[in-house]
Amino acid sequence: MSRIGKLPIPVPAGVQVKIEGNTVTVKGPRGELTREFRPEMQIAFEDGAVRVTRPNDESSVKALHGLTRALLHNMVVGVHDGYTRVLEVLGTGYRAELQGANLVMSLGFSHPVVVTPPPGIAFEVNPRTSTITVKGCDKEVVGRITAEIRAWRPVEPYLGKGIRYQGEVVRRKAGKSGKAK
Repeated sequence: MSRIGKLPIPVPAGVQVKIEGNTVTVKGPRGELTREFRPEMQIAFEDGAVRVTRPNDESSVKALHGLTRALLHNMVVGVHDGYTRVLEVLGTGYRAELQGANLVMSLGFSHPVVVTPPPGIAFEVNPRTSTITVKGCDKEVVGRITAEIRAWRPVEPYLGKGIRYQGEVVRRKAGKSGKAK
């Protein structure tokens, strides 16, 4: 049995889970998420928890067992607590600000970079600490949008300038040490 797949997913108060065949809808205070799962997995809501079971021990079905449970758990946590990712903007002249709901960044290009949030995603910018916070209820979308923002100016290893995840460790390289004779 999968160690992750066999764990029940506790459903906190204020969260409703609706299961229709292989489509699961989770509704909570932070939003609503719907996802369709593979028909091999049996998903049931019993005793205030969601359980995922598999019909046999084939390797492909065993892999889906843990994946299905993890995706369902992310949905429940997302609609109840939400997910956040924090980016740091480091570098001379690099800055970010909000214009309405859009994120506008100056990253050394000849034009500002404008990122429009998809539905369910919100940006927060703290100009004092040069941080961008991406918030939402879908863990997958929060991670994707954060990665897209970071891809505009990834951290370079010589000066450490660019956009990095909070807590990310960047290995620094030594620059030129002098003229060779």
